[in-house]
Amino acid sequence: MLLIEAKNMAFSYGDKLIYKDMNFRMMEGEHIALVGHNGAGKSTFLKLMLGELLPDSGSMDTRQDLKIGVIEQHLHFGKEKSVYASLQDAFKELFDAEQKMNELAVSMQEPEADPEIIDQYGQLQEQLIANDFYTIDARIREMADGLGLTAIGLDTDVDQLSGGQLTKLCLAKLLLEKPEVLLLDEPTNYLDTVHIDWLTNYLNAYPHAFIVISHDTHFLDAISQYVYHLENQQLNRYVGNYQSFLKQHEARLEQQEIAFRQQQREIKKLETYIQKNKVRTATAKQAKSREKQLNRIDRLDPPAQTRKPKFHFKVSSQPVRLIFTAEDLGVGYEHQLFPTMSAKIVRGEKIAITGHNGIGKTTLLRTLLGELAPLSGKMMRGDRVLPGYFSQLSAPPHLTPLEWMMDQFPDIPEKVLRQHLAQCGVFAEHMRQPMDTLSGGEETKVRIGRLMLQKSNVLIFDEPTNHLDVDAKAALSKALEDYEGTVLVVSHEPSFYKEWVTRIWDIEEWSMKKKK
Repeated sequence: MLLIEAKNMAFSYGDKLIYKDMNFRMMEGEHIALVGHNGAGKSTFLKLMLGELLPDSGSMDTRQDLKIGVIEQHLHFGKEKSVYASLQDAFKELFDAEQKMNELAVSMQEPEADPEIIDQYGQLQEQLIANDFYTIDARIREMADGLGLTAIGLDTDVDQLSGGQLTKLCLAKLLLEKPEVLLLDEPTNYLDTVHIDWLTNYLNAYPHAFIVISHDTHFLDAISQYVYHLENQQLNRYVGNYQSFLKQHEARLEQQEIAFRQQQREIKKLETYIQKNKVRTATAKQAKSREKQLNRIDRLDPPAQTRKPKFHFKVSSQPVRLIFTAEDLGVGYEHQLFPTMSAKIVRGEKIAITGHNGIGKTTLLRTLLGELAPLSGKMMRGDRVLPGYFSQLSAPPHLTPLEWMMDQFPDIPEKVLRQHLAQCGVFAEHMRQPMDTLSGGEETKVRIGRLMLQKSNVLIFDEPTNHLDVDAKAALSKALEDYEGTVLVVSHEPSFYKEWVTRIWDIEEWSMKKKK
């Protein structure tokens, strides 16, 4: 059954064309990965499906009464509401039916009870049984375990959750609702590896349709039956998982290149003949015929060349040998997050910091940087250490990338800053847009570009790859491999850092050893 269909759809943001005569069909039960470079318009496509945006021309049609579910980033769960109660809201209709059924049960005890009440009671009871109402508690607890909410505490007040924990809660509630179409935009960003594995298995068994946007290619490979690639304002459909898509896409590009070159040779041949023969009386008629043939050719566009970003970091000045020294360091806010640590970071080391969400990785970085005071022990920074920090905080939302860079580096000419942003993959069409209208990947590239121009000799990254596409992720990994200074990176993607790190701090594993 057809669920959603786009026909000849066009859409623009201002002067920027996002889609042109685009077509799309989604059938019942299809498991789809939506891929494309940062800024191609993937999240915009989901908004068009939800009706939050309207196409400039063409149509986006959904089946009547189709239930579409999306992670709402700013849900208001209500004050003093627990995680468990918030998850119960996924079954509000069933709980309302149970309450109505209980009210009818009271009415049925009266001697003159209306027979219709008995019928209503029976219908409601059938509704509850058909929807497995009496297994709701088990389903909630299974979902909470799978996505890591049990570790937070099901009795925890929602108001106490961090942004990442709240996103987990929104995802869990959405999955419990089981809509006919799931729209998931970067669902793995706040999940640990074990929870990503659980979500992978859950989605593979999901009985309805979904579309997933993610830059985690391993995850996409495991869950997708179809891949839609957004490129050159069009959506191209590929049957198979992500790895199958890569092979098919490469073959498609090769075919386009061959067809384009063949056509160019034919055009050149016709043009040469026309040029030589149009002025000669004996051959003028044939030349005119060839000219008509040339004008009828439907000219192919050259294969699109992806504009890949390039990153480069340089050491502004050399620090002392010992960059950071921690002695019996206690890290946390009111309470210590993990056992005290003693460690030294030597100039030139490249360290990946891993562990589940909430264990204290970001808090550790902020303590090393001096933004947070240790709860106990000492943290010392060496002389001439100049850290450059990529945090999880966003750039100023209402400034454009160019305005922000000019504000940060007033001594650098605007032309140079524009060239620098373009090198980072932030092109002319994005430079003058407010930051809050950019995709997450585009904004990340702007912030990396800022870090490249800062004077530093130690680079500290907190989850830099969450929104980066494959090309940008590879470019950043290569830049950090080539960097001659010291690197600390918090990341949940071993494929990003495994080729160049010299040490891994697994705080989770280290904490377990300390407890023993």
